[in-house]
Amino acid sequence: MKIIINLSVIFLIVFGLTSCAVQTLIKKANLDVQTKMSDTIFLEPVRPDKKYIYIDIRNTSDKDLHVEPKIEKILISNGYVLTQNPDSANFMLQANILKVGKSDLRESTSALVGGFGGAIVGAALLGNSPNSVKNVGLISGVFSFERHGYDPTLIEDVVYNMITDIQVRERPLTDESITQQQNTNISQGTGTKVIQKITGGRINWKTYRSRIVSTANKVNLKFDDAQKELEKGLIRAISGIF
Repeated sequence: MKIIINLSVIFLIVFGLTSCAVQTLIKKANLDVQTKMSDTIFLEPVRPDKKYIYIDIRNTSDKDLHVEPKIEKILISNGYVLTQNPDSANFMLQANILKVGKSDLRESTSALVGGFGGAIVGAALLGNSPNSVKNVGLISGVFSFERHGYDPTLIEDVVYNMITDIQVRERPLTDESITQQQNTNISQGTGTKVIQKITGGRINWKTYRSRIVSTANKVNLKFDDAQKELEKGLIRAISGIF
């Protein structure tokens, strides 16, 4: 009787795990790419002769990406003129690609909610994530679906994300006067804090900040297959502001 009970438990575990693998295989068979901004940015319309823009896009992630030339090409097609001199620009686009890599949907949501400058939680190992069914156990391996052409232990729900902070500036309108106050807390180690307070009179830019999070999700997704689509999402989001 004890043997029968143990075998029944094993069967239920294996059935549940393999069912999960099959559901993941079906639901995540196609690549799903989404790009979201934490805050909307609206810019004032200007005459064509004022569409001078300075662009500075940096990449501090560990991936080799190619987005700036494509963004520049789109903006030029929209009538903007690129300049290397910030003083002659009426618009300024600054961006930093903070992170690109394997993640999960919870981290992507957290990064988006955190907004510009918000903390980025380290990527959870997908093996510990509810989105993953990789390595579902030795028992299920024994009852694998090899006769059907796949093994449920090799099915993985993979998410890659790209997190980018952007800052957009535009010159104020003729009758507008912009003032700025900036407070900064700088922690040094565990015992020291430096507080900087910057105040100023009239400044020459209106500043907008946002965070863009792009995600690519598919079963057994490889980064080479996700990279192009993630770049497309970021390029589309940034160029859409202008």
